[in-house]
Amino acid sequence: MYTKNLSISAVIMSLLIAAAGCKNAGSGGNLQISGTISNAANMQVYLDQVGLGPNSANLVKAKADANGNGEFNMQLQEPLQEGIYRLRIGEQQVALVLDGTEEEIKVNGDLVSLNTFQYELTGSPSSLGYRNVMQRLVSRSMNVEDLRSFVDTVSNPLTGVFVSMQAIGMNTNLMDIYQKAEKRLAEKSPGNSYLGEFQSFIALVQRSAAAPAGGGNGYQFIETAQRQVAPDIKLPSPSGKEYALSDLKGKVVLLDFWASWCRPCRMENPNVVKIYNKYKEQGFTVFSVSLDGVDSRQMAALQNDAAKIQEVLSMQKKLWKDAIEKDGLIWEYHVSDLKKWECAPANLYGVNSIPRTFMIDKEGKIAAVNLRGAEQIEETLQKLL
Repeated sequence: MYTKNLSISAVIMSLLIAAAGCKNAGSGGNLQISGTISNAANMQVYLDQVGLGPNSANLVKAKADANGNGEFNMQLQEPLQEGIYRLRIGEQQVALVLDGTEEEIKVNGDLVSLNTFQYELTGSPSSLGYRNVMQRLVSRSMNVEDLRSFVDTVSNPLTGVFVSMQAIGMNTNLMDIYQKAEKRLAEKSPGNSYLGEFQSFIALVQRSAAAPAGGGNGYQFIETAQRQVAPDIKLPSPSGKEYALSDLKGKVVLLDFWASWCRPCRMENPNVVKIYNKYKEQGFTVFSVSLDGVDSRQMAALQNDAAKIQEVLSMQKKLWKDAIEKDGLIWEYHVSDLKKWECAPANLYGVNSIPRTFMIDKEGKIAAVNLRGAEQIEETLQKLL
């Protein structure tokens, strides 16, 4: 699974990366981060600081080069403050929740499975705790009460804030969890700049409660019993024809966020194709949203040169079209705004990792999220058909 930011964050809160400092003192010594990442030979490894706001800017703290075996060693020249960080390797990431006292962190894993939290980590208890709870969320072995207990008892309240945003996104039915996370962070660290960002996010969630149905709620790992209307998506296909998700009401729809460059997505595509071919005559279809394209960070790297940006966009669009054809994705509902991680529907649905799926029932309501594999998709689909 590729992630934009291990913050499988709330809707919209695409947990873009940020320079979010805090008043807590940093570690007394310089931090060393090392490890071995299979399938990451000769790739660059970046350490970014992560914020909670939608308009945060990327803050690269350090970088290192992996060798031919995927081994890297990153020595920071200055202590890090308490906060949320990520190791970024290509489009894959590992989130780190640091308390500022860490001296040596080691991360070992496979590039393909980093975003499913299948990696080994030592040297940072908060980061390890984060990984453990995210594994439970991904495997659906954590319910609402488990999440409440975690937020209420986790030793580092910043971990509780980070996990809660990914677990419930813009779900206004679980505001009590956000309020508990906010209270604990405020009690421990009232001057922490993450507190202000989190409070702004909570205010956004509260405002969304008054929004029209389907107009801005995101969906994450923790769900409530009541199904919520799937926000509408209306974007052009590779040919330029616009398709709207709302036009498919009356069918069961697998809303699939993917990209041509996402290896786990491409590996999952045969499962989606298999189910589509088996049930397409029974009222089932797929609505695919591609995260191909160019985001603002890439535009800046191209010095915002319009000609260069258009050239890259054309290339990205071709890669998208070629992947559709090569993988046999024969349904007609393929759309994209070609903005990569800044894709508007991805933000609307809180998508910070792909592949990411939402099963939508005949009434246009979300019935299940993050289905993977033909067996899991089929089991849910049969109930809805």
